[in-house]
Amino acid sequence: MPARKPPAAPAPRPAAGKAATITDIARLAGVSKKTVSRIINHSPLVRKGTREKVQALMREVGYAPDPLARGLAFRRSFLIGMVFDNPTAQYIVDMQYGALDALRDSGYELVVHPCDTRSPDCVDSVRRFVQQQKLHGVILVPRASEGQALAEMLTAINCNYARIVPADCDDQAGRLIVTHDRDGAAEVAGHLLALGHTEVALVTGPSSARSAAERTEGFLQAMAAGGIDIPASRIIEGDYSFESGVAAGETLLARRRPTAIFCSNDEMAAGVYKVAARARMNIPRDLSVVGFDDSPLASLLWPSLTSVRRHTRESGRIAAAALIRAESDPLPVASVRPHLIVRDSTAEPLRAPASA
Repeated sequence: MPARKPPAAPAPRPAAGKAATITDIARLAGVSKKTVSRIINHSPLVRKGTREKVQALMREVGYAPDPLARGLAFRRSFLIGMVFDNPTAQYIVDMQYGALDALRDSGYELVVHPCDTRSPDCVDSVRRFVQQQKLHGVILVPRASEGQALAEMLTAINCNYARIVPADCDDQAGRLIVTHDRDGAAEVAGHLLALGHTEVALVTGPSSARSAAERTEGFLQAMAAGGIDIPASRIIEGDYSFESGVAAGETLLARRRPTAIFCSNDEMAAGVYKVAARARMNIPRDLSVVGFDDSPLASLLWPSLTSVRRHTRESGRIAAAALIRAESDPLPVASVRPHLIVRDSTAEPLRAPASA
């Protein structure tokens, strides 16, 4: 009998420290590069057993497709851009996490680009970013999403985009994710009225931001509907930063003190906490404080902060999912509804308002 051939030696793994290539994966799996490419791009033209074998091998050697190389092969990019102008770091991080949730295992990658919407070079800067990266699409995050200039520029260069906006605006339905900030602020007013607060102050966001206007108008209108008109002296403009919250708190608590302050984001609320602590005021016995965003900061503050949850991560996920969805399957306007999370920073007023 002829001697049986010994089994073929297993194909060698890539050298330590060297990134695996699509050629390595094809050689190790005993399939063609075309088959590996089909698996990477979720083609249905591959048998289940082969797909599972190749995917397991890619995980084993830590192989990740290069989105730029794929873009060259497919004559299109596998990059999604996120453009933002927002001083609140946690908000942007949560938005990125949401987008990454949607892009996971899709073959697309996320690249970010901060901008200054007040700069005359803003639109040109974003255009250069989009064209240099050859982006498949762009997520516009507030405040960058609130004006029309960036949206019009992206339309002109034929770049798809999704806008996360605080209120509905004039644009194609499938491009909008509306967060309904006005409704969240109105819920804050209802909560404070139900507790019995009549001496109430407001720290707004910057007047240039649509989100700030929506929250301000929603809060003031709901308070007025409940019979409470807030005087201009108790409305202080901030810029969504901790420092502006401190400055607003110093101004408000140096006058005839309110029993409650609504801040248009959590960072400014934290600034008010600092001023209250310096004045030896107890929250919520002496002063109720409410924020907006329900960021992780809201749970870290002591006492924990009552705040409007607006599902930032979910907004980012919906926006990214819309951009990688088939063009033949358009989306309606997406809504992400806010709601108030009541914690320990609000209570019934236990005293008549006092001077500082």
